[in-house]
Amino acid sequence: MTFKTILVHLDYSGRCAARIDFAGALANEHAAHIVGLLPTGLYEASIPAGLINAGASDYIAESAAYLKHRAERIADNFRTHMKAWRSVSFELRQVDGLATDALIEHGRTSDLVVLGQEGGDTRTDTPSHGLVGEVMLGLGRPVLVVPHTGEFKANPRRIVVAWNRSREAGLALDAALPLLKRADRVTLLQLAGKNEDDQALPQPHLSAWLERHGVSATIDRLVCEVPTSDALLSRICDLQGDFLVMGGYAHSRVRELVLGGMTRGILEHMTVPVLLAH
Repeated sequence: MTFKTILVHLDYSGRCAARIDFAGALANEHAAHIVGLLPTGLYEASIPAGLINAGASDYIAESAAYLKHRAERIADNFRTHMKAWRSVSFELRQVDGLATDALIEHGRTSDLVVLGQEGGDTRTDTPSHGLVGEVMLGLGRPVLVVPHTGEFKANPRRIVVAWNRSREAGLALDAALPLLKRADRVTLLQLAGKNEDDQALPQPHLSAWLERHGVSATIDRLVCEVPTSDALLSRICDLQGDFLVMGGYAHSRVRELVLGGMTRGILEHMTVPVLLAH
């Protein structure tokens, strides 16, 4: 696994610039190409109330003009920030379709999709509630989520891998190899409930597999009644981790996909960048 095409979601939010800078630095580290995906919002009508005069003679035309100008500002911001990475090739893709659908469609021809954490006090006029979860579940590619507060380096040095022997955890671990190979310290954190059999260490062949990829990992174990996002984030803090790798989970329900409790909690309260795979 290598990162040769990295897609970054562009929107009109206060954290978009930080997301672009993170993706640019990551591309510079891995000699990757950047795709800036810019959904205009035309088909989503994502215009905050009050920006368009309710008495406008042609509300539809004025709304379209606003979205066009907003897209131009976002595009200019993207090009300006990418100038800091002169050795990184990049392109802008502007789409009018639904943001979730566009990210999934274009993300499937990318090695990694960079999104921003939702919520917080980030200024935005492009609501995206549930976007991260929907993209992660539908994409089939790893997703890297940048927190809505804080500054983070694209070359994490102390990576924590949340491991529970699941298919999703395995996919995330494989997807993160380009980052793990460059880290100073990798901790495999086994998640276990108190009622589980005492299996203090992941399978020996997992460590051997990582060693053959040039990754030396230490082993840790998180045991609680039910491993929770709060417990995981607390252990990451104890380990001074600056990046988290984990599988993304969902529970199926009629006509909807609901994120599992651990995944939802991490996406709501994450303190470091998170690479997820489903």
